[in-house]
Amino acid sequence: MAPSRTGPFKRRLTYEGGAAFPQASAVSGPHCCFNWTLVSTIATGRTKAPAVNLYLLRSSLVAALGGLLFGFDTAVISGTTRALSEAFSLSPAMLGVTVSAALWGTVLGSLSAGLPSDRYGRRSCLTALGALYLTSALGCALAWNWPGLLAFRAIGGLAIGASSVVGPMYIAEISPPAKRGRLVGLFQMNVVVGILIAYLSNYLVAAGGFGASEWRWKFGVLAIPAGAFLLAVLAVPESPRWLVSAGRPEEAREVLRRVGEPNADQELQKIAETLHRDRQRRSEPLFQIRYRKPVLLAVSIGIFNQLSGINAILYYLNDIFERAGFSKVSSDMQAVAIGFTNLVFTLIAMSLIDRLGRKKLLLAGAVGTALCLGGVALIFATGSHPELLVWLLVGFIASFAFSQGAVIWVYLSEVFPNLVRAKGQSLGSFTHWFMNAAISAVFPVMAARSGAAPFFGFALMMGVQFFVVLATYPETKGVSLEEMEHHI
Repeated sequence: MAPSRTGPFKRRLTYEGGAAFPQASAVSGPHCCFNWTLVSTIATGRTKAPAVNLYLLRSSLVAALGGLLFGFDTAVISGTTRALSEAFSLSPAMLGVTVSAALWGTVLGSLSAGLPSDRYGRRSCLTALGALYLTSALGCALAWNWPGLLAFRAIGGLAIGASSVVGPMYIAEISPPAKRGRLVGLFQMNVVVGILIAYLSNYLVAAGGFGASEWRWKFGVLAIPAGAFLLAVLAVPESPRWLVSAGRPEEAREVLRRVGEPNADQELQKIAETLHRDRQRRSEPLFQIRYRKPVLLAVSIGIFNQLSGINAILYYLNDIFERAGFSKVSSDMQAVAIGFTNLVFTLIAMSLIDRLGRKKLLLAGAVGTALCLGGVALIFATGSHPELLVWLLVGFIASFAFSQGAVIWVYLSEVFPNLVRAKGQSLGSFTHWFMNAAISAVFPVMAARSGAAPFFGFALMMGVQFFVVLATYPETKGVSLEEMEHHI
C-alpha cells in the first residue's frame, strides 16, 4: 500500500492488517522525507534474542578499537612524566598541566561529539576520530617545544572524548538488547587492552636504549594502531537508527538483516515509530523534568568513576611506585602487571554483565576499591610495608575493572531515550572527563604535599558511591533501547 501525504512534510505508513501509524517528518540538512512503504506483521509474544553473528561482532570490534586508542593515549603518559619534566624543566604544577592537557581536550570532544554524530553519522565521526588520533601521535612524537606538545596532546584528547561518546553509542545502536552489555563492553575491553599495550610499549621502548628521545618513541607508537583503525572503520556499516533518521530505511533494513536481527521489518518499524515520537519533541531540551533521572544517573556515574582515582593512578603510576621506593625499571614492570590485571578482570566482568546486571557489579566494585584505596593510604601515611603497595593497587584495579570500568560506557549508552541519547551520552562523558582533568591536574601537587591524603579521599568517595548506587540506580540489563524511557 502506497503512503499517503497528510501535509507537505508528512507521510503516513500502513502495515499489513490495515492500521496506520504516523511517520517522522522531514527535516533540513542531511535528513530527508521518508519515501517508502513498510509492510510488516507485528509479532506477538517474546522473540528469542538473536545470536551474535560475525558481521555484528566484526563491526562492534572495529568500533571498539577506538577504545584501544583511547586506552593507549590515556596511559602512555605515565611512562614519560620523568623525561618530560627533565626535557622541559617542569614543576609539579606544570607536570599536572602537561598530563591534563589531553584531558581538557576530552572535555571538548565529549561535549561536541553529539551534534556531528547526529548530522553526519556515527561511522563518519569514527573515521574523523581515527585521523585525529594519528595526527596526535605523530605530532607528540615530533613536538618541537612544550606548547607544541600540549597542543598535540589536546588533539588526542579531543579524539578520546569523542570516542567515549560515539563508539559505545554506535555499538549500542547495532546490538540486540540481550547482547548489548557484552558488545558495548568490548569498548571498555579495548580501553584496558590499550592501557596494557601502552604500559608494555613503555617498558619495551625504555629497554631499547633510545636515550633522550625515548619519550618521543613512546608517543609515536600510537600511530600504528591509529592508522589501522582509520582503515578498518571504512568497512563497517552505518548505525541503522541513524540511517532511518536520515531517510535511508532500505539501507537500515539491510544492516539489521546482516547483524542478525531475525525480524528486520518489525525492528525497523519500532525504530521509525520511536524516531517519529522523538522528532515531535525535537525542540525539547535535555535538562527538563522528564529526563531528570537519566541525567542524574549519567552525571553521578561519571563523577564517581573519577572520584575512585582511577585515571590519576594510571597516569602517575610510575611516579607512585617510585615514591614508594621502586626503581624506574621496576616501576615499568609493575605497571605492566597492573595493566594485565585490568584486562583480566574486565573480561570477567564482560562475561557477567548481562547475567548479573550493571547494579550488582557497581556495588561489589565500590566495596573492593574502597578497601584497597584505604590500604594504599595507610602505606603512605605510615611509611611501612611498601611491599604491599603493588598488591593493593592490583586489588584496586581488579575491583574497578570488574565494576565501574566495565559498566560506565554501557550504562551511558543505555539510560537515555533515542531522542536525547547523543546529548545525554555527551553529558555523561563530559562529566567523566571534566572530573578526570581536574583531579589529574591537582594530583601531583596534592601527592607532593601528602602521599596519603588523595587515597583517603578516593576511598571515602567509593563508600559514598556504594550507598548512592544501592538507593537510586535502576537495573538496565535486557531492556531494549526503545523501552528504556519507560523503564528508568
